Amino acid sequence: MLLSELEERERRFKLALRAGIPVLLLISLILYTVFLKDDAIDLMIENSFLIAGIIFITIYFIYFLLEEDVKKTLLDQTTQGFNQKAFIKRLQTDKPETLSLLIIKNLSTINENYGVNDVDILLHTIIQNLNNTLKRHGVQKSLIGRRYGAEFLIAVDNQKEDIQNILKIFSEENKMINNIEIDYGFSVTTNTEENLDKIILYLKDIISTQKKNVSESKEQIFTPDAIKISELEESVIAAIKGKNLLFTFRPLLNTGTDKVDIYEISVKLKSYDTGEILPKIYLPIINRLGLGREYDLEIVKHLIDLLPLIDDHISLTFNLSPFSLRDKTFKNQLFSYLKESHIDPSRLIIELYERKTHHNLSGYLKTLNDIRAKGIRICIDNFGSSNASMEYMKHFKFDMVQFDRDYVTDLEDKTTYAMLHSLMKMSKDLHIITVAKWVDKEDQKKKLKILGIDYLQGFGIGKPITETELINRYN
Repeated sequence: MLLSELEERERRFKLALRAGIPVLLLISLILYTVFLKDDAIDLMIENSFLIAGIIFITIYFIYFLLEEDVKKTLLDQTTQGFNQKAFIKRLQTDKPETLSLLIIKNLSTINENYGVNDVDILLHTIIQNLNNTLKRHGVQKSLIGRRYGAEFLIAVDNQKEDIQNILKIFSEENKMINNIEIDYGFSVTTNTEENLDKIILYLKDIISTQKKNVSESKEQIFTPDAIKISELEESVIAAIKGKNLLFTFRPLLNTGTDKVDIYEISVKLKSYDTGEILPKIYLPIINRLGLGREYDLEIVKHLIDLLPLIDDHISLTFNLSPFSLRDKTFKNQLFSYLKESHIDPSRLIIELYERKTHHNLSGYLKTLNDIRAKGIRICIDNFGSSNASMEYMKHFKFDMVQFDRDYVTDLEDKTTYAMLHSLMKMSKDLHIITVAKWVDKEDQKKKLKILGIDYLQGFGIGKPITETELINRYN
């Protein structure tokens, strides 16, 4: 049984005693007065109503007291672990040695494919199994709470390394529960003195940046502490504020002219403390800190400033966050800077990639039309990988599509080839430029050219070059 359930049972038992004893005393007093005392009360109708009224009011008050106290329960009703309020209170009083965050990464997918009852049973089972795993490894007293959704907090007085290993074992043993496949992510910190919300944000960053070191026998997962994440956060902020962006340029070969006239941009951050920082590490931090629009604007400004330094026939394609594009202030700053530059806007190609269709589709399409009206071209990335890309295609005239990697790397498969052929035909009918990335082999190039692809990109076409090399080549 969970510690939270034991404490809730104890709390309710004490409440029942506090409420029940007065009732018993009252009933005993009435019985004594009416039946046992020598000068017993005459049970006239008025006295009977009075006694009944006293009993009713007492019982109603006790019921009201119990009902109000239930609202103060320690338990999360779905999992029976501590709810967030109770967990925070215990965290402040117990001051545990380590705090862990366990996340069910694919909960949204599970919700889409299973009913509410199945999901509730799953979450309850997970927390029960987690408690049993901790006990099995000698952790007898563990605070397990649910924050919300699929975020579970675990506070214990054990070494960080021990808890990491236990959570790893738990994740391996509980990959499949009730025929539902589960994808876990977890992190552990010894920094438990700060505000809980801030600690949780650190732990989430750890999960997004944790690396897997594979040994000969088993996979070991090691996570940095929250202090290191804090240092990384400071490096990211300094790099954004200092405009320390490192650009590389991947060539796209025009199959019609057999020349490169478009380069795809990739960006890293330069940090004097930690060296180069990859997007998969810094983007979660940037988004959490609300620096996404500032970051995207610096990218656009840098590329607009770069274009006059290279030949006019070279275009640049780059990714911008949909959240930035939907922001009116960002759009106005982009259009203003573009107007001052006097460059040909069509040399800029913005890549979009969204897994789900935006809830305000008409408003978002208006935003994209505003951008195209300025002459900037719009490309949809990873085309064919989700229903969202097809939904956008129905309502918006894109200038370019970049096919999902799976279509290009698995051309030997007849089904894949047929699907790519179908997508190619649709794009051609709509007069949309087509791009195949991840082209590494000669036979890929031949098959894609036969299909009529417009552009090829990958190590089979050319390696990425630096900004200096780009300027030297096309200045």
